[in-house]
Amino acid sequence: MLAERLQAEELMDDPALDAATYHAVLADLAKVNRATFAHRPTLDFVARAVGNRSEFSLLDVGFGDGDMLRQVARWARRRGIRAHLTGIDLNPRSKAAAERSPSPGDPIAYLTGDYASLGGQGFDCIISSLVAHHMSHEQLVAFLRFMDREARDGWFINDLHRHGFAWLGYPILARAMGWHRIVRLDGKTSIARSYRPDEWPPILAEAGVDGAKVSRLFPFRLCVEQLQ
Repeated sequence: MLAERLQAEELMDDPALDAATYHAVLADLAKVNRATFAHRPTLDFVARAVGNRSEFSLLDVGFGDGDMLRQVARWARRRGIRAHLTGIDLNPRSKAAAERSPSPGDPIAYLTGDYASLGGQGFDCIISSLVAHHMSHEQLVAFLRFMDREARDGWFINDLHRHGFAWLGYPILARAMGWHRIVRLDGKTSIARSYRPDEWPPILAEAGVDGAKVSRLFPFRLCVEQLQ
């Protein structure tokens, strides 16, 4: 059933979805991230990339409701590190959703548009969370090339692992937690659209990326990291 990636759109990507529903979906997706410890791999990467520096810049592509950026801001504040944080998302409704929650650290700039428009800005780190599986093959290859070219210190993709246990178990967890109907339905679609570990190396090779590390992390996360 999951031998190949599912080619299907998710309900949350429907441009006709009203703003209130979209914001409710993003809020529950943030709850999913907290429940599944999704922030931890990205924060671990940021720690490795930043090292002992006193400041850094970071771009989050597809920021959703901004929960990952707020986690990074909190991480930096606790360590006395100045963080220049920027998020960009194609959906203009994401900006309004993200700006409802104040940053727990340095200010966060939320932008609407195509990440490619930010080429040449000189970001130290580029991250994304639950974005790669939304892209077509061609879009993902282009995104990898952009990150490898633009991130001075490294980049990190935090995504799902297409795995049968996750696909079967997620609906049980989602219903038990009372998450939004769209979050429950899209969760299975997202898992089926995501990648397996052996599918990443050919994509990285096509993008001309050398040395990236593909890691399976609990629970059912598949992350790709490049430290420059």
